[in-house]
Amino acid sequence: MKEQFKNGLYPLGFAAAFVVLWELAVRWFDIPVYLLPAPSSVVSSMDASLASHMTVTLLEALVGFLIANVLGLLTAVIFVHSKPIEKGAFPLAIALKTTPLVALAPLLVVWMGTGYSSKVVASMLICFFPILVNSVKGLKAIEHEAWELFSTYKGSKWDMFWKLRLPTSLPYVLSALKISSSLAIVGAIVGEFVGANKGLGYVVLVSSYHMDTPVMFSAIIASAACGLALFWAIAWLEKKVIFWQRVDEA
Repeated sequence: MKEQFKNGLYPLGFAAAFVVLWELAVRWFDIPVYLLPAPSSVVSSMDASLASHMTVTLLEALVGFLIANVLGLLTAVIFVHSKPIEKGAFPLAIALKTTPLVALAPLLVVWMGTGYSSKVVASMLICFFPILVNSVKGLKAIEHEAWELFSTYKGSKWDMFWKLRLPTSLPYVLSALKISSSLAIVGAIVGEFVGANKGLGYVVLVSSYHMDTPVMFSAIIASAACGLALFWAIAWLEKKVIFWQRVDEA
């Protein structure tokens, strides 16, 4: 517990030093506020409306994140148990991944409007591929000796999945969840850039039109805070779920 507290102080210390240097640099070099606002200006621009926009983006990202990970895991299970489906559908998943989300976002708005659904789907699309790839890899990463043992005792496919494949895949799945946690925020904000009247992406876009850089920075910092909160939540879950895994922190 004491060690964890000490480890938590390092990022706080670095963040505090960065903010102090940022404030001093802006004041020392007299940098115009529209180019780089001081942290004090950014903080003073934060109000209740920012929290409201932050809640909207976080909700869109969370829903997209959950749907993407459930679909990705189910698709991975199907791929592992059906070679023809894996060979046929995996290239489509890769094609979806390589298509830039900024190119798809306007289409999503045309199909679903400027409400929540288009942002949720944008967030879902960007989160889907990491969980799919890592889950397939994890579900296949079973040891040959364990496979032979289950085969010797004539274990069913369900036993093989529940007692062997799924536990083996958990480190891969949780690593994918950590990657997707930050991507979910990116997907929601990209969706808001294209068509929205609320959310952090909307705040960044509107403040850029008015050269209101402090508000823009406050929205960017809020989006980073959302990504960090999601990442830390998954990291905490990883420690609880994969309690047998030794993590070398040296």
